[in-house]
Amino acid sequence: MNRNKHLPLTETVYYILLSLLEPRHGYLIMQRVEELSRGHVRMAAGTLYGALENLMKLDFIVLIPKQDSRRKIYIITEQGKDILRLEQERMTFLLEVSKQLVKEDPKNHEEI
Repeated sequence: MNRNKHLPLTETVYYILLSLLEPRHGYLIMQRVEELSRGHVRMAAGTLYGALENLMKLDFIVLIPKQDSRRKIYIITEQGKDILRLEQERMTFLLEVSKQLVKEDPKNHEEI
């Protein structure tokens, strides 16, 4: 398996990209990330905007031309969707290997 140099994604970046499958501005991205992660990933505005800048430099997301001058609206690009698919394949592979190797062994539950 050839590995993309941008993988693995951090959990935060993964959720940001997922949240941008629909157009969203910063506050809605933070809310969606928290929702998708069931409250496990919460981020400050500075963390989010730093990540958004990096994702734009990588062409994983773009700004939608301004409709509202007060808010910047972002959306995932095709390249961003591709990296999400690659990350999903990577994680699926990890889970498959783990399932094969980590099996219930009654000996592991005996008291010492």
